[in-house]
Amino acid sequence: MKLALITDIHANREALEAVLAHARARGFEQIAFLGDFVGYGADPAWVLQTVAEHVQLGAWAVQGNHDAAVAQLSVENMVPEARAVVTWTRAQLTPEQIGFLAQLPLTQRDGPRLLVHANPWAPGQWDYVSGRSDAARSLMATNAQLVVCGHMHDPKLYHLTGTGKGGEFVPVDGVAIPLSVQRRWLVIPGAVGQPRDGNPAACYAMLDTEGASITYWRVPYDVETAAQKIIAAGLPERFATRLHLGQ
Repeated sequence: MKLALITDIHANREALEAVLAHARARGFEQIAFLGDFVGYGADPAWVLQTVAEHVQLGAWAVQGNHDAAVAQLSVENMVPEARAVVTWTRAQLTPEQIGFLAQLPLTQRDGPRLLVHANPWAPGQWDYVSGRSDAARSLMATNAQLVVCGHMHDPKLYHLTGTGKGGEFVPVDGVAIPLSVQRRWLVIPGAVGQPRDGNPAACYAMLDTEGASITYWRVPYDVETAAQKIIAAGLPERFATRLHLGQ
């Protein structure tokens, strides 16, 4: 099975459209959505409708921290800018869409694979997997052969040997990486809607479960339109600027 790993869309319609078209051209058979469908961008309703349609067709989806904030309207610990975005986003959604966000699970298990937005050791606390030690902690918290996380907007691939030795890869666009069954793996696909590694192109990964390999992809999209929509919606201008910079 070719499984598209898509995360951190952040209400960016143009980026999601480009990634879905790219994945479709490469014959994806299923999708795992790793959360943060809303926040920052100007098209939360369209993104949620699209995700929900794929879920109805069998796609997996888990809840991200921005999704939880919008669903619960939990803004008391947020800075004013973030609070304003949550409030604005919630006003764009139907009660059904808010309900969809609220009922999303924090994790989903698909056989040997664990899907989670932040990390496996405390999914609802939203701590980041920011290096090898966090990746090892994640893998030690589950018996899954492969863990897929969102939350980090920088694509990475970590592994752990049977003796507990960890390592990592910085993926190269379009180059398949073999996933040895002698190791356990933690995949961070990178962000579709708001990359932060200095490259504005949308990022996702394709897992080939039969071939035991993963390929990370960068997909150019209409950044200018997405940015102008943010400004037109009255959202903070820096959310538009960072799309151009990939930050």
